[in-house]
Amino acid sequence: MDIASGLPPDTPVWRHAATPCLEPAAAEVLLRVSGVTKYFGQRAGCIDVDLELHAGDVLAIAGESGSGKTTLLNCISGRSQPDAGTVEFNTRHEGIQDIYRLSEPRRRLLARTDWGYVHQNPRDGLRINVSAGANVGERLMAIGGRHYGNIRTATHDWMNRVELDAGRIDDMPVTFSGGMQQRLQIARNLVTHPRLIFMDEPTASLDVSVQARLLDLLRGLTRDLSLAAIIVTHDLAVARLLAHHLMIMKDGRVVESGLTDQVLDDPQHPYTQLLVSSVLQA
Repeated sequence: MDIASGLPPDTPVWRHAATPCLEPAAAEVLLRVSGVTKYFGQRAGCIDVDLELHAGDVLAIAGESGSGKTTLLNCISGRSQPDAGTVEFNTRHEGIQDIYRLSEPRRRLLARTDWGYVHQNPRDGLRINVSAGANVGERLMAIGGRHYGNIRTATHDWMNRVELDAGRIDDMPVTFSGGMQQRLQIARNLVTHPRLIFMDEPTASLDVSVQARLLDLLRGLTRDLSLAAIIVTHDLAVARLLAHHLMIMKDGRVVESGLTDQVLDDPQHPYTQLLVSSVLQA
């Protein structure tokens, strides 16, 4: 990988498993989740969840607190091993692999290269005691980058790309606002050009005006990079703006899924209808 390079030259075709094939050749499956189940004692976190994700596919997982959406995200992203089911990822060199059959070092390498994880609280995804530039640059060093000039150039470019003042490359994250810290966390995750990024309520802790700006940024980045993403949110407006597909969870189970606009404009399950009506009445 050229760490100072720009956008990847190839632009994968986006398609979701539930969508009819519109082109002659279907895009390869990037992520396949089958029967994923996780319990915490007697309490169900998520139960028998299936999904497929393709390159450029943006999926939102929505539901109230306690619905199981974050538990599912943690199982999918390798952060919490499920009690049952499989999580398979289409690796660059070995094809489809069950991530929980990979060794711990290989799974960590996957998390540093092909994956990114954006936390709700940016401080959970940043190293607060090092500079903004070091936060972004160390991701490149983790995959073998050693040329200081190239690393700094790539970091500078990514700070500009996420609308941060690159002149603050040597400033500490604690001197940044919450919205700026979140954009720095995004730059830290995307600098290695991952193919899949996980986001856990990425705008929930921000003021409304800052949320809008960050959502516009995320929408542009996922589109321009053909980046696959799974976004956990309780906000259906976030799902409508960012996601091609929407999955609704209740009590650990998926109760409805489909095209985002279709689910929100014509909800079929009573729980989804309740969620949509509560937004309209708010």
